[in-house]
Amino acid sequence: MRGRRGTAPGWLAVMVHNRRMQWFRPELADLPSYVAGKRPRNADSVKLSSNEVPFPPTPAVAAALAAAVDQGGELNRYPDMSCAQLTAALAAYENWDPSGIVVGNGSTALIEKFLQAVVTPGGEVVSPWRSFEAYPIATIAAGGRFVGVPLRADGTHDLEAMVAAITENTRAILLCSPNNPTGTTIPHAELASFLSRVPARIPILLDEAYIHFAPAVGESQASRAVVQNGKELARQYPNVAVARTFSKAFALAGLRLGYLLTSPALAEPLRRIATPFGVNRLAQVAGQAALSEADIVLERAAQLAGARDELAEQLSRADWHTPTSHANFLWMSAAELARHGVSAARFEDACMDAGVLVRVLGEGVRVSVAEPEGSTRVLAAVRALARS
Repeated sequence: MRGRRGTAPGWLAVMVHNRRMQWFRPELADLPSYVAGKRPRNADSVKLSSNEVPFPPTPAVAAALAAAVDQGGELNRYPDMSCAQLTAALAAYENWDPSGIVVGNGSTALIEKFLQAVVTPGGEVVSPWRSFEAYPIATIAAGGRFVGVPLRADGTHDLEAMVAAITENTRAILLCSPNNPTGTTIPHAELASFLSRVPARIPILLDEAYIHFAPAVGESQASRAVVQNGKELARQYPNVAVARTFSKAFALAGLRLGYLLTSPALAEPLRRIATPFGVNRLAQVAGQAALSEADIVLERAAQLAGARDELAEQLSRADWHTPTSHANFLWMSAAELARHGVSAARFEDACMDAGVLVRVLGEGVRVSVAEPEGSTRVLAAVRALARS
C-alpha cells in the first residue's frame, strides 16, 4: 500500500530507521538529544529557560570584536590552535600554570573531550543526578555507562552515595558546583573529604560554569572562600580538572568559549585530542578582552545574584520554596510542585501565560534570573496558580 505523495508508508519508515541504526553503536538508539530552552513565542516574551545573562558583552569585548572585523580579522586564516595569548591571559587571571590550562569551544565541548579521553568501552561515569543534561549524553557518546546518583532532598550532591557508587569499572566522576539545575554548591570540607576518598586512578571533572554567581548576596568573604573551592583543591589533586566558561557571567554564550584548569599531566593528553583549530579567532579575541574587564563582569554577576535572592524571597513569601541557589537560576523541585498540586507542565504553562519561558527538566522546573520583568512575570504566574 502506497503512502501519501511525498511520504513513506509507516512500515517503510520503520525499516529505513532500523537500517540506519545498524550503522551506529546500539546504545545510541535510545540516547536522548540535548534539548535547548524554548524560543520566545513573540517579541514580548521573556526568556528564562537557558540561564543566559541579560547583559551584552563588556565594552572592551565589543571594541575588540569591532576592531578585529574592521581590520578583516584575518578570518581567511586559521586561528591560533594553541590559543597562546588567551591561555597567557587566563594564567594571569586564574593564577594558574599555563601548561595546565586547556581552552575549548565551550566548556561542554571540553567535558566531551575529557570523557572521550578517559572512558573505556562500557566504563562507568559517576555523576550527580539531576544535573547538567549533557552529562549522560556525553558519557554514552564516549562509549561509557552513565551512573546517576540521586541528589539529596535539599538538591545537594550526595557525596557519600557517590563514593559508594565507585567500582573497579569507574572511569570518571563528574561534579557540578553550583549544580545545574538546583543551584546548590558543594561545601569545601565535603569536597575535600570526597576527593581524599576517591582512588587516584579516577579522573574527576568539577564543572564550575556558574561559580561567578556565588556566594549568595550578604554572605561573608569567608563564605566566598568556602564556595569557590574547586580551583584551590585542584592544585592538590592532579586527577582533578575544573571546567569554567565564558558563556555565563562573561556574556559570551554566542561565541562558545570555555577552559579547564588542571594539572599538566591531565592537560597534555587533552590538548592532543583537541579538535584542530577548534576555538575560533573572534572567540579568542573576545575572551582576552573580557578578562581585562573582569571587574565589570563580577559586578554584573553580583547584581544578578541579588536579583536571584530577591526573587527567592518573594517566592518564599508566596509559599514557594527553592533550594539556596548560588547560580543565576532557581529550582522548583517535584516535591515543591506537588505540595502545591501543580505539575511541571502546568507550572510552565502558567509562566507562558504570563509571558515568560522557563525550563522543564524532568520532574522539576528551572527558572533563570535575568531581566527584572521576567521575575515580575514569574511572580504573576505563581499568583495565578494560587487562584486556579
